[in-house]
Amino acid sequence: MNGQGSILSGCRVLDLTDAKGRLCSRCMADMGAEVIRLEKPSQSADFHWENLGKRLVTLDIESKPGQDMLRRLLKTADILVESRPPGYLETLGLGYSSLSRLNPRLIFASITPFGQTGPYRDYKSCDIVASAMGGQLYLNGQPDLPPLKPFGNQSYYLASLFAAIGVMLALWRRHSSGRGQHIDISLQECTAAALDHALVRYLYQGEVAKRRGSLHWNGAFRVFPARDGYVLLSLLYQWETLVEWLAAEDMAEDLTGEKWRDRDYRLEHIDHVIEVLGRWTKSHPAAELVEKGQAMRFPWAEVASIPELLASPQLKERGFWTEIEHPETGEKIKFPAPVLSRCFSSHTHPPNRELEP
Repeated sequence: MNGQGSILSGCRVLDLTDAKGRLCSRCMADMGAEVIRLEKPSQSADFHWENLGKRLVTLDIESKPGQDMLRRLLKTADILVESRPPGYLETLGLGYSSLSRLNPRLIFASITPFGQTGPYRDYKSCDIVASAMGGQLYLNGQPDLPPLKPFGNQSYYLASLFAAIGVMLALWRRHSSGRGQHIDISLQECTAAALDHALVRYLYQGEVAKRRGSLHWNGAFRVFPARDGYVLLSLLYQWETLVEWLAAEDMAEDLTGEKWRDRDYRLEHIDHVIEVLGRWTKSHPAAELVEKGQAMRFPWAEVASIPELLASPQLKERGFWTEIEHPETGEKIKFPAPVLSRCFSSHTHPPNRELEP
């Protein structure tokens, strides 16, 4: 994973994160950095896909020997990523102000629930809390039902990606300044920053975005049930062609009427359009709808299940999947391959710098 031609080849990263920030250092490992994950003694190493490509060092930063070892590692480190509560590392003498005196070039990234400042600074949180307080939860789900949690730890992944981008920018700045800096990442802020059009529409139009379920926010697309799965259909594109197709199968119902040719009218009565199309899609296999629809230039797609994703010929050809050997059981486990490492032409593995004792 640490390709010699990779953008972070030669960089050393120390990883003091939990689930909130593991993906950040994983991204840097994919870009060629040497990532050293620091684990407490007797703590079993987390075997997550976010930890692939990292080296493991057992170290207790709460002990004097552990703190001394961390300081020795920091002399040759470029980046430290941590997700401890604000102020915690300062109580151990390991905060940014102390460590930057030891290594002025150090880039120090902190990933916390609400950031290093503000009235919520010391509040605890988790992914679903960040999703709720960042506005994401409010927008997710069906219109007539309570907010729904998005799948996975989305706030953790967002924060990790924002932190990785911040580190890259800090590295670029260091080329001219010669100094590192402290990057302050908030789960709540990262979640709110990813709300896309919802914030813009409210700030400029005063419109509060609503939950739309599987209907696209502007009514252009929706997921429908097919005979054997689900399919993503466009609702506004090439309307006449779509209605002709339904009419040829005697399933257009009243959509052949002149009033339905008006785009605004369709949007005002989108629920009826969805009902008619839903009855039609249930009578066809998903693959058949997509194949015929794409032949007519409709931007349609099957909704891939997890088994279908694993069987995707496109992902197979691209080398998306790889087998990893579990460090304890020896079991072969299929994982997504490092996406970023496949962006670079060289995949040779340079020797890692030796750890100082």
